[in-house]
Amino acid sequence: MVARGAGIVWTQHLLLYERMTKLVGILNITPDSFSDGDLFLDPELAVKHAEKLFTDGASLVDIGAESTRPGAVPVTPAEEWRRLKYALEWFMNLYPNQLSLDTYHPETARQALKLRQFVINDVTGLSHPAMTDVIVEHQARCVIGHMPGSDIQKAHRAKPIDSLQQVVDELLAKAALLESKGLKRSKIILDPGIGFGKTEKLNWQLLEFASSVPDYPVMIGYSRKRFLGDKRMELETNLAAGRAAIAAGAAYLRVHDVAGHRQLLEKG
Repeated sequence: MVARGAGIVWTQHLLLYERMTKLVGILNITPDSFSDGDLFLDPELAVKHAEKLFTDGASLVDIGAESTRPGAVPVTPAEEWRRLKYALEWFMNLYPNQLSLDTYHPETARQALKLRQFVINDVTGLSHPAMTDVIVEHQARCVIGHMPGSDIQKAHRAKPIDSLQQVVDELLAKAALLESKGLKRSKIILDPGIGFGKTEKLNWQLLEFASSVPDYPVMIGYSRKRFLGDKRMELETNLAAGRAAIAAGAAYLRVHDVAGHRQLLEKG
């Protein structure tokens, strides 16, 4: 009875941990990201920053080599891989199963997944059909981001959408496609794509997106984005957004300031 009781308690703790919101630290290996461009192009500096993010409380670190800010210049898959290769080779042994790769290029995802399992974070929502095949082939965990259309910069320039239901329907359709091809639902995370082709009002609504898709874990990425207003770089502004996301059931918060956000989880 004691062993059985201990097993029940352990299971309850495990389920509670799985329901807890986790922090995803942002690591941009780019020359032009809006918040930290050009700071971590050197692989050694990138590794040191990753170490800091994990020490500060990140469960995952999301590594990207192309800025998605408005006006950024797209990079080729070859250039993206050139920026990523050495850093990923360092990271993959230091932090197994704790890294996600922010890319919409199937070529980059395939090269990375040949090295080790990474979470693939595609902000374009699998706009390239081959990305679906790569993810399913490698049975990779993935984050499906929502973006109107298939081009990041065009999405920033186009008339923004204002429909929460459109975001819900389109993301669920992408998830269903992956499942139909053999990817387990447990490997799918949905991201409503705050800041990608949405009105300011919808961006605020999307902080609570998790309550609209209860069958999937949700990642919310609001950190320092323009819809937050003039004080978007200040911690308290970001914490307010994080509180709304957590209250709605977000599984992950993708943030720059992991140490600052840890207080939300500790108070939780």
